[in-house]
Amino acid sequence: MSLAAQDAAKIPEEIEWTWEVRPAHADAKLPNVLLLGDSITRNYFPEVTQDLTGVANVYLMASSTCVGDPRIEHQIAEFATMEGVRFQVVHFNNGMHGWGYSEAQYKAAFPAFMRTVRALTLESSTLIWASTTPVRIDKEVGPTNARVDERNKIALALITSAKISLDDQHALMMEHRDLYKDDIHFNDAGSKIQGDQAAAQIRAALSMNRLPKAQAR
Repeated sequence: MSLAAQDAAKIPEEIEWTWEVRPAHADAKLPNVLLLGDSITRNYFPEVTQDLTGVANVYLMASSTCVGDPRIEHQIAEFATMEGVRFQVVHFNNGMHGWGYSEAQYKAAFPAFMRTVRALTLESSTLIWASTTPVRIDKEVGPTNARVDERNKIALALITSAKISLDDQHALMMEHRDLYKDDIHFNDAGSKIQGDQAAAQIRAALSMNRLPKAQAR
């Protein structure tokens, strides 16, 4: 079977989900920011929202769908149609789900994923890739740190080539391995640390976007 044919196959998890949040009262004078990821992103989304109060309208799209699953581009496009806004910054991650997909499939599908994310933005917008965080304990069927590392390596090469910024959430949380609340997710203190770093990078990107073009180069 060809890699393209393999990529077209759906390998669903036992529980599939999406979680979308929009600002209750978006301010038309503020830029729009999107956090795109999974339940880890969902956990630090409130801290990012708090940190960027008065700075940006912060949206969330979290999903269990993995790069390699043909549904993900459709889900993101549907979200974009529903919200009807363009984002000045998209902070995005994908890599903790879809362990039925090989890393070869993940690599083959990642460029299309980036193009779909890029379609959410304005011409002057910034993309920020968040590396996938380490797990506390390797799972025999599921995430292992070796596979997380490989997916991060694949993603880093592709985002570097595409000149996309990196928020190294993996390196950050390697320094806080005492803050897990389960084998994958971090507790409130850990999520706050993650959210603060994500918000700082988003704030910096928004500041650069507001500079005149000659200064922003």
